[in-house]
Amino acid sequence: MEGAKTEVQRKTLEERREMDGLSRIRHSCAHVLATAVLRIWPEAKLDIGPPTDEGFYYDFDLEHRFTPDDFEQIEAEMKKVVKENQTFEMSEMTREEAKAHYAKLEQPFKLERIDDIPEGETITFFQNGEFTDLCAGPHVPRTGNVKAFKLLRLAAAYYRGNEKNPQLQRIYGTAFKNKTQLNEWLEMREEAAKRDHRKIGREQGLFTLSPLVGQGLVLWMPKGGIVRMELQNFMQSELTQRGYNPVFTPHIGSIELYKKSGHFPFYKESQYPTIQVDENEEYLLKPMNCPHHIQIYAAQKHSYRELPIRLAEFGTVYRYEQSGELSGMTRVRGLTQDDAHLFCMQEQVETEIRDTVELTLKTLKTLGLDDFRVQVSLREPGSDKYSGNPAHWDAAEATLARVATDMNIPHETVTGEAAFYGPKLDFMVKDCLGREWQLGTVQLDYNLPERFGLEFVGADNAPHQPVMIHRAPFGSFERFMGILIEHFAGNFPLWLAPEQVRVLPITEHQNEYAGQILDRLKTAGIRCGADFSGNKIGGKIRDAEINKVHTMLVLGKKEQESGSVALRIHGQGDQGVKPLEAALTDIQTAITERSL
Repeated sequence: MEGAKTEVQRKTLEERREMDGLSRIRHSCAHVLATAVLRIWPEAKLDIGPPTDEGFYYDFDLEHRFTPDDFEQIEAEMKKVVKENQTFEMSEMTREEAKAHYAKLEQPFKLERIDDIPEGETITFFQNGEFTDLCAGPHVPRTGNVKAFKLLRLAAAYYRGNEKNPQLQRIYGTAFKNKTQLNEWLEMREEAAKRDHRKIGREQGLFTLSPLVGQGLVLWMPKGGIVRMELQNFMQSELTQRGYNPVFTPHIGSIELYKKSGHFPFYKESQYPTIQVDENEEYLLKPMNCPHHIQIYAAQKHSYRELPIRLAEFGTVYRYEQSGELSGMTRVRGLTQDDAHLFCMQEQVETEIRDTVELTLKTLKTLGLDDFRVQVSLREPGSDKYSGNPAHWDAAEATLARVATDMNIPHETVTGEAAFYGPKLDFMVKDCLGREWQLGTVQLDYNLPERFGLEFVGADNAPHQPVMIHRAPFGSFERFMGILIEHFAGNFPLWLAPEQVRVLPITEHQNEYAGQILDRLKTAGIRCGADFSGNKIGGKIRDAEINKVHTMLVLGKKEQESGSVALRIHGQGDQGVKPLEAALTDIQTAITERSL
């Protein structure tokens, strides 16, 4: 049982070492970029140039406006710096020396950055060739170690992220250990651009974002609505089988509710401003469903015989994400969670946690997202970010770690990532391009039941406090949908496809036969259409492929006479001729079984 944890920890350690090596290369490449820019434009003013998860960037203040056309010249100069194989040498200066250095060079941003360094902390510089930068490192030994890099794009960035400050020009780039890795990454990036859910969502009419509605507020269009409804139907069928009860709650709540729960002020920075009705009433757009579900539990007395009580809601919540952090469906301000809260006795906790984990695993497997790891998110020792009894925290953290181990789930523990009320199991899922996303979550909470004074009557006829479990296998429909679009490149499996089947008669002589098949499909509840246009069959097939229709039934004279269909699958081409009844049975089976 311990093997899965040990293996994931080993892989994680290797990945961290790999990323640490890449970070050094990328940080060094940022300095190479700055060196090259100063050689071409000596008047440039510099700010910062850190490594990032995907590469690096450097911010410049320069009268010349960079364009992508400048990249060739800059990269050519960078190659010269690399070829010179300059050493990265660290040195120290006093605060006064550092300020004098940048005052002489007329570098105002660097001069101001010195004040960010706490008194008594060493001020270090790294020099390569003629370029010296205020920097804590680390770096590779020489510029010659920067073997494979590419400048990617430009962006505007306010100094220190404040729109009242000067706007700088940011050059983004990436770097790898060798050209093979760089080329592989660039190919993956190109594929990711093709799969961008914003692009596919627009082309396929899945969702839209309207500035008149507001930033980060998704409008689900009919085709996207079909996919969402199918996901919801799948989850609802699982909830029904597992004994969940549906509830519905409003989109706003009294500020007093969230003060009592702790969501206000714990998450104050990510919430919309309050709505002041009058001096006695103040409301907040719902940031979480859990306080509302707690009030539903608290509305009635409960016996231990009723527990566990499982309340589920596809509930919409609102988070005020910064505009610069919004991204299509994956980072939004209004999101609908497949949310549920379980109220149980202490002796039921592990069983319920296991069931919620099993539901999450089944959800991911059904959607083909079975490359994942679980992050056991714990509190930061000594931090004041967390609320509740330390003994309860210890018990909750131990329970989640034990369940992950006993279920042989690949996992690692990470401190500082718990919710303010309890630890979590966060499912970190990789898509088909190897990108990792945080999706489902299971959270164990002793804190909120205590805050709200929740009770049930035990077998001893005395009041007891229930334990609360929060869980959301999808996380949110918006984020999950965005990831699914990119994972499938918009080519949804048959059970999710907005248009599952399209009937394509070759000539008008097959229109009557096509109509009969269309009626059969509709009667069976299959989402279908037909192309009765005068286009040639090649054009009809092309239109169906462009619209990502999953299955095409092509009908010619031979198919009409034999009561068969020529089957085509989107992206896979001709599948041969089948008797109509066999084809319909196969389609229905694939939908029922949710085949990928």
